Amino acid sequence: MATRTSQAPLSRRLPVLKRILPITLLSLAAAWSATPANAADDIVIGASIPLSGPLAGFGSFQKWGYSRAVDEVNKAGGITIDGKKMPVRLVLRDDKTDPNVTAANTESLLSRDQARALLGSCTPALVNAGALVAERKKIPLVTGCNPIEAFKSVRKWNYVWDLFFHEPELAAIPFKVLDDLKLETNKKVAIFHDNGPDGQVVGGTLWPQIAKDAGYDVVQNASFPVDNTQFTSVVAEAKAKGAEIVLVDAITPQAVSIRKQIASAGFAPKLLVIEKGAEPVQFAEALGKLADGVLVGGYWDPSFPYPGAKDLAAAFESETKLTFSQHIADSYAAAQILLDAIAAAGSLDPEKINAAAAKTDKTYVVGPIKFDENHTAKLPLAMLQWQDGKTSIVWPADRATGKILFPVP
Repeated sequence: MATRTSQAPLSRRLPVLKRILPITLLSLAAAWSATPANAADDIVIGASIPLSGPLAGFGSFQKWGYSRAVDEVNKAGGITIDGKKMPVRLVLRDDKTDPNVTAANTESLLSRDQARALLGSCTPALVNAGALVAERKKIPLVTGCNPIEAFKSVRKWNYVWDLFFHEPELAAIPFKVLDDLKLETNKKVAIFHDNGPDGQVVGGTLWPQIAKDAGYDVVQNASFPVDNTQFTSVVAEAKAKGAEIVLVDAITPQAVSIRKQIASAGFAPKLLVIEKGAEPVQFAEALGKLADGVLVGGYWDPSFPYPGAKDLAAAFESETKLTFSQHIADSYAAAQILLDAIAAAGSLDPEKINAAAAKTDKTYVVGPIKFDENHTAKLPLAMLQWQDGKTSIVWPADRATGKILFPVP
């Protein structure tokens, strides 16, 4: 016998549907209104930073700097938005030192986490990848850790703000140090640089031109991929050509390898500058005494005469039991600038926050910050040198905290 399904005629079911539909629609409306985008009880700011991969050393300092700035605001009661005090919630995602992940993370921070404003990653490849998403979505982003020319070369920015050093100034410092401190060399220069955006600018263009203008002889200019690990041939060439000045622009793992391979080859340049990769303390930790004498451009030190500089380094070392890095300062300042812009706007409207960021004119822990027409603020530079596991300022004389080790031990 066939089974027969009993079903009420549509005419009898319509009254029931009419009673159920309004309830269902009301429930859906209530659920929608409770989402973070419509009933936020905190201010979400997000950042995709390198917590793993080759640049994890940089990311660890950024995490601390961003978190400290947010914690300080929350301890003070939060930020007043439309007349109501609200806490700030910082959402951090690991971009694994991969620009594609940075872009995807930034999309997710905006769509999933409902971030109302953003902070940047580190190095041009990563910062620019996230910044382009923020620009497209018209969401304000404040960043350090991106050299100014590498930042400007991407596009004309409207929603992204960068505070960092200017590559032409950085590239000129080794020659100023040689001249001002009257350091004697044979004036033969070897340059090793990666093929990343800043490596090409500093190593490929600026160092050769500045060296030539200053009367130095560039006997070698070697470029390599950012994931290269073997440098024996370029080191051997520099040694064979008698270079007494070696200038390097590479990320930390490569910087460590280059320094080790220079030592293994019995090559003893008198002056060794390693930009970018020699900045974080992980460089010195990996090399021990081999780090001594290595020079690196610096945009911050706790001895600088800026409010909170000394206290910031002391707080980091007290909390982490680690040696500070200058990257705690630009990240801390970037977060403060963004938080100040939100407070000045008194709103979570991205256009109002962005307009407030444009009016930034204040001295932070990294110095005076006032953005120019290119959305950049240039940080002053000094020359640092690794000595006994810590950096000392060896140039200029009016900021020096130690004497230069020359030639390289």
